[in-house]
Amino acid sequence: MTAQLPTPRRSRFSRLQKSATTAVAGCGMAAIAFTLVPTASAHESAAADSADRSVAWVLKANDVPGQQRYDGGAAEADGSAPQDVAQSLQKTLRALAPESPSRQAERVAAEQAVQAAQELAAQQAEAERVAAEQAASRAAEREALAAAETAAAEVTAAPEAPAPAAEPVAPAAPTYTDDLDGWIREALDIMAEHGIPGSYDGLYRNIMRESSGDPNAINDWDINWINGTPSIGLLQVIQPTFDAYHVEGTPYSLYDPVANIVAAANYAWDRYGSIDNVNGPY
Repeated sequence: MTAQLPTPRRSRFSRLQKSATTAVAGCGMAAIAFTLVPTASAHESAAADSADRSVAWVLKANDVPGQQRYDGGAAEADGSAPQDVAQSLQKTLRALAPESPSRQAERVAAEQAVQAAQELAAQQAEAERVAAEQAASRAAEREALAAAETAAAEVTAAPEAPAPAAEPVAPAAPTYTDDLDGWIREALDIMAEHGIPGSYDGLYRNIMRESSGDPNAINDWDINWINGTPSIGLLQVIQPTFDAYHVEGTPYSLYDPVANIVAAANYAWDRYGSIDNVNGPY
């Protein structure tokens, strides 16, 4: 009996052709990518070489009828492993390919936007911090001002202690010179205390006529001398007249210049209305 050869399976050969075509296409893309990226590292070249050997192994395994390629148990015998390897290579090539100008511009713009947002957030935080510090400072100033106003109000409201009453100061006693001017001025003060009229001019004028300003002058030639009561002193007063018109507070002596003037002025007030009215012997 003649042995019959197995009828070739066209469907499997068609799948084998598809797988080989896909693998070859993937290898072609890899070769083009490596040509476009001449600066790829030795590690990337080794990875591409390993991928080519995997594709070659898969193609060689597919040539043997009934041989199933080794893919770790995850792939089926329908030619999907070469596609997975090609997709992995494409992902790797995309990751290694240089960034396009548009993508680079987008990335730079995104980075600048993020940086601008961060700077704006930092500026806002700094502004909020400064505003908080200023608000705290103003609050402290208001509190200090309020405390000062309260203290001032308390000081104003406190009653002031009454000032001690000043002790009455006695007026200084007037001083007079021991001469005609001083005698006339002292006599005028005493006359004012007792209400006796007269002026400095009236006293001076009569004194100069009667005694020329000598408190010890004595008239020893007129009728008063003959009668035993001579006229004595600045205004030539006799003893009986001095006794009648003597003013308390003055010495009781015709020779005392102040007592002599005051007694004569008191006599003239009684008889002539004032010593100012006497212009001759009286």
